[in-house]
Amino acid sequence: MLRTTIEQVTQISFLPRLFPINVYLVEESDGITLIDAGMSFSQKGILQAAADIGKPIKRIVLTHAHGDHVGALDGLMKELPNASVCISRRDALLLKGNAELQPGEPQTPIRGDIPKNITTVPDVLLEDGDSIGSLKAIATPGHTPGHMAFLDERSGILIAGDAWQTRGGLAVSGVMKPWFPFPAMATWNKEQALESAGMLTALKPAVLAVGHGRMLRNPADAMQQAVAEAESTLRRNAR
Repeated sequence: MLRTTIEQVTQISFLPRLFPINVYLVEESDGITLIDAGMSFSQKGILQAAADIGKPIKRIVLTHAHGDHVGALDGLMKELPNASVCISRRDALLLKGNAELQPGEPQTPIRGDIPKNITTVPDVLLEDGDSIGSLKAIATPGHTPGHMAFLDERSGILIAGDAWQTRGGLAVSGVMKPWFPFPAMATWNKEQALESAGMLTALKPAVLAVGHGRMLRNPADAMQQAVAEAESTLRRNAR
């Protein structure tokens, strides 16, 4: 387990050298907002890191409902019964194991590890633009239909979930990186993922924090290049 702190955001990376799975502790005046819940084995490390900070976990916010982002959710809620759980209204369906597509969505199968046994019921169903403490929720469909990113408006740190990856090279969700292909393999709709990535790039975040890979400072130029690469890849594959 590896911890990295920038401003009020601490990245906890489990299996950092093999298959990095990241969660984030965001410090607020009243406690901590945990972004994502990793795998079941992440529970102990998350609770220990929060204890080291010295603040209680008040909220658990999920970028999306893939298994490597919600695996410790039920276990954490047994330890944190007063914490509230937040997820997008759309991915709340995935959290229940419902992978059916909704009317108006691109009819491409939802990929990745859809949880089947999560019992936690979310307290808050997020919409684009909602605020959770210092975080602004941003709808970023593509990796999953209801994927969300979260911008810390104090520092400009963008916690982007799997809308981006830095492990194996900076890439938009859906762009295959041979050294770490798994986010691409689990991406639902590459066109929407590219649109979401372009929108996040326009925010010019101070730091890009992702579900898999290290945090990246001053990422705007590299994000623009990665968006251009994704556009080129989509055009090439469409021929």
